[in-house]
Amino acid sequence: MQHESPIKRRKSRQIMVGNVPVGGDAPIAVQSMTNTETCDVAATVGQIQRLQNAGADIVRVSVPSMEAAEAFGDIRKQVSVPLVADIHFDYRIALRVADLGVDCLRINPGNIGREKRIRAVVDKARDLNIPIRIGVNAGSLEKDLQKKYGEPTPQALVESALRHVAILQDLNFENFKVSVKASDVFMAVDAYRLLAKEIDQPLHLGITEAGGLRAGTVKSAVGLGALLMDGIGDTIRISLAADPVEEVKVGWDLLKSLKLRTKGVNFIACPSCSRQNFDVIKTMNELETRVEDITVPLDVAVIGCVVNGPGEAKEADLGLAGGTPSNLVYVDGQPDSKLTNDSLVDDLEKLIRRKAAEKEQSEKNIIARS
Repeated sequence: MQHESPIKRRKSRQIMVGNVPVGGDAPIAVQSMTNTETCDVAATVGQIQRLQNAGADIVRVSVPSMEAAEAFGDIRKQVSVPLVADIHFDYRIALRVADLGVDCLRINPGNIGREKRIRAVVDKARDLNIPIRIGVNAGSLEKDLQKKYGEPTPQALVESALRHVAILQDLNFENFKVSVKASDVFMAVDAYRLLAKEIDQPLHLGITEAGGLRAGTVKSAVGLGALLMDGIGDTIRISLAADPVEEVKVGWDLLKSLKLRTKGVNFIACPSCSRQNFDVIKTMNELETRVEDITVPLDVAVIGCVVNGPGEAKEADLGLAGGTPSNLVYVDGQPDSKLTNDSLVDDLEKLIRRKAAEKEQSEKNIIARS
């Protein structure tokens, strides 16, 4: 299959969020946010570790109080993934988590008070080389902008963002990224397209308050997919009213579908019909769950009949085409073996794991020789 994406990404400057490069030619980072009570250190650490295991590159944690800031310090010591502290209004919280090892501050400079307080946060971020994320949201626009535009609009979002950008730039601080989120897909997409022309800092993408698992996934895929295909976006977060781990999974699936990043098994599976020679839906439901731990990029085709089966299977690393009395397995485009329906999922899982191990070893050998 074609593994190169035809997308030409917008040129942006690069910043570092912990050990994760964001912007420039760095891979698009997948981000999520904890929904545990931050002061419950054990629960928050556990959730962060699950997010990291699912593939999160960066995790955001809400820090609404000084008590939460102290808990954040304990959390920071127990996890390795870069952490963004989400802070509003109280500049002292930003100063505290900076000293406790935060990797990025999510603040809006305009809502943390007088210039002296803003300068204190920016000076601290500069001294410790901590980037800032300006996060503009359609649901919390400044009152004067609400009055000026009458309602949230793409132009209002961008004007708000550029206000915050100007504050940082007036303090000679360029180490930041920006988001302009809305729950309305068209508004968010238009706002990001406008902002992308105004600044060269990295952009963090998201459709905020997108909804539950199904509807939120669709809205995020439509909005973020449009922007990513335009080459816009350096980090993404899929905002779902669901387990945050699902946000990471959907984020990775989105990037894989656009060939912007590869990780784990990429299944090519038919929706099934009466021609199928095995239960494709049941097989896929079981397989997806069983092989979630595989991180080696691998294309696996699971097709229920001989109409499209051989063609799709030949293009994959590993493919299965339904047939009677046995189903035909293809490896690297060549017919390899046959499987019966009796233990189909078990046998397929073994083949996938074997192929993943072979591919991983091959990549290690290439690296060793270079």
